[in-house]
Formats: sequence, structure tokens, C-alpha cells
Amino acid sequence: MKRFLAHLFLVGAATATAVAANWPAWRGPTGDGIATETNLPLRWSTNENVCWRAPLPDRGNSTPVIWDDRVFVTQAIEKEGRRLLLCFDKASGKLLWESGVTYTDKEPTHETNPYCSASPATDGERVIASFGSAGLCAYDFAGKELWRRDLGKQHHIWGNAASPVIHGGLCILNVGPGERTFLVALDKRTGEEKWRVDEPGGHFGQGKPGDDNRNIWIGSWSTPIIIAEAGQPRLIMSFPRRVAALDPASGKEIWTCRGLNPLVYTSPLHADGIVVAMGGFNGSAFAVKTGGAGDVTEMHRLWHHPKTKQRIGSGVISRGHIYVSSDPGVAECFDLRTGKLIWEERLKGTASANTSWSSMVLAGDRLYVSNHGGDTFVVAASPTFTAMATNSLGEKIESSIAISDQQLFIRTYKSLWCIGNPSK
Repeated sequence: MKRFLAHLFLVGAATATAVAANWPAWRGPTGDGIATETNLPLRWSTNENVCWRAPLPDRGNSTPVIWDDRVFVTQAIEKEGRRLLLCFDKASGKLLWESGVTYTDKEPTHETNPYCSASPATDGERVIASFGSAGLCAYDFAGKELWRRDLGKQHHIWGNAASPVIHGGLCILNVGPGERTFLVALDKRTGEEKWRVDEPGGHFGQGKPGDDNRNIWIGSWSTPIIIAEAGQPRLIMSFPRRVAALDPASGKEIWTCRGLNPLVYTSPLHADGIVVAMGGFNGSAFAVKTGGAGDVTEMHRLWHHPKTKQRIGSGVISRGHIYVSSDPGVAECFDLRTGKLIWEERLKGTASANTSWSSMVLAGDRLYVSNHGGDTFVVAASPTFTAMATNSLGEKIESSIAISDQQLFIRTYKSLWCIGNPSK
């Protein structure tokens, strides 16, 4: 009964959000890349089924979030040292306001990971954006800064990208990677810190000469998710080498499962009482049953893949199957409970760049995922591979798709696009 009530609570909350056609955070209302809406566009181009196109001032990897008639996206102006939150009118694409900070101190990142790669999060009253070393900032819907929290300098040669998560009265953020790595929960209204959990950090070149770990890349860019477990909310976080369940109210760790490699890019997945964690850099992946206490690796881990394709984008779970797109542009389908590979297919578009960092999103029986060349593929969410459409915008895409009110919002290196059926 407790499990049923907890499930009913989470489903009810997600349904209320979905009815309002909001996509309030990275990976949507429940953080799993799943939309409850259907009748989404199947085909589009630069002049077909385009509701509007808004130019952006610089490149960027973050995904938009939507609440009612507003679309929010983070944006860096690299040459000026500006880190911004942009607000667009959802109906027209008009830029309503921009707010942010200027940060000119040196902060390392990779050429392919511009500043402000983290998506914002909103609860309908405030929008919270992570600007890396420039801090975590909250704004009202008119663009007024409500609070700013300095969480210290973030230092990793590949930069940072984890997005904030709003849960109840808290804003939770995975700060790192680097030597300073921690999970932190702040009061979403004031920015006051409520709890912090330190995690061992690391960087390339760690260790002493002759040490086997000297040349290991270490770090997690993962954004945690909130699930229900035995009637209680749990924060699921993919750390280097393991996944853990924590009490989101206190940060107390409940259980952990080993088996990841030291680099993690994707968000964890959850369905049917199973958590799936995937490492990056041709690393490992595994599934673990929820529940238990302490180290549950031996008792609860269902399957383990020691080596996989390079995965940066997160997957989705639908009807007992995991769907994920890898960096080389290969889509894969696995059985959730056994880890058996059902199919794998290369998604080849019209552009020369077929690699992909985009996370899959699921709407009804359709999967949507983009590649670096500007193509978005629509594939059937089925144990039998079926390619449904390939749609090109001709602009580089390293973000993922947001869904709201039967429309797709796609952020490219040049523009923010709103794609919709003619009836919209």
C-alpha cells in the first residue's frame, strides 16, 4: 500500500505538470525524458512545421525548460564573460528578458562544452540556473535576481554540466567534477544551504608514478533524479564507480551499488523498481533493484556490462526496454531486466556529422533524438527497430529536445526553434 500511494503521488504530480504542458527541468517533469503528450510533429524542416525560430547570441549545449507561456534557456557570451538566463515568449519566440552575471576568472572547460551547459529548473515561481564557478542563481519570472549562491570554483579540464533539480522546498545540485565534488541542497526560496554530501573527487594525472590509477579520468556530470521507493522519495545519483540512493530531505545515503567506471555523463534511469546507471568513455553499465541498505551490489544488481559504447546522452525506459543513443550515433535497445541487446542501429542523417550527445525523449510510441549535424531522428519505441523520420535543421545540436503543448523546442548552436503541427 505504501508503494502504491507513493507511486500514485508521483504520478499525480507529474500528471498535473503534464496537463499544464510544462517541461520544467532537464529531462522534463519527472527527470526521465518521458512526455505524456502525443500528437507531436513527425516531420519538419527549416521551412516546414516551424512555429518560430529565435536567434541565439552564441553557441550552447543546454536544453530549454518551459513553464506556461515562457521558455527559459541558459546562455554564455564567451568573449564577454557573461553567463545568462534568457526568457522567451512561448507563442512568438520573442526575447522577453535576459539576466545573469559576468565572470572573467579563468575556468577550464573543453572546447565542445561551452559555459552554461546546465539546463535551468523552475517551479513556476522562480527559475534557478547553474553558472558553474559563477554560482547558482535564482530569478523570478520578470528576470529579477532573488538570490545568488557562491559554491566555489569548479575546476575540471572538461568543465561542468549537471543541472539543478527542484524537489519540494529544495534545490539540489551535483557540484563538480574535480577535486571539489559534492551534492548540495539549498532552500529554493533563499539559497540557504540545508545539507552537503562530499564525494571523493579527482582529475587526470592523479596519483604517484607507478600508480595504476595515475592516468584515470574521474568525474560525474550526471544530474540526479527523484524516485519513489517503499513509500519514500529517493534521490538517485550516479557517482564515479557507483550509483547511490539518498534521502533528499537530509542527504543521508540509503544504499549504493558498485559497477560503474570512473567517468559518468548520463542521468540514471528508473522504472518498475529498477535503476539503470550508465558510465561514459566506453565504460560500464548495470541495472539494480531498488531497496535495501548499505552496499547492495551482490544482492540487488541484475546485470552488468563491463564495456559499452561511449555514452554522453541519457536514455529512456519504456515497456520493459531501455533505449539509448551513443556518441557514435548508434541507437540501442536493451531488455530492462536482463540487459540483453535487442537491436542496435546506426542513425545516419543528411549531415556529415552523425555523432550524438543528445538525450532521447519519449512521447507515446516515439523516440526523438538529435545529432551534431542538426538532424533529429524519430524512431519507434519498440523491440523491433523502425525508423519513422529524419528531420534536418542544418545547425549543430548538442542539446536535447524539450516538449510542451504538443510542440518540440530544439536548441541549436545558432537558434532556438519551436516545431509544431500545422493545427497548433
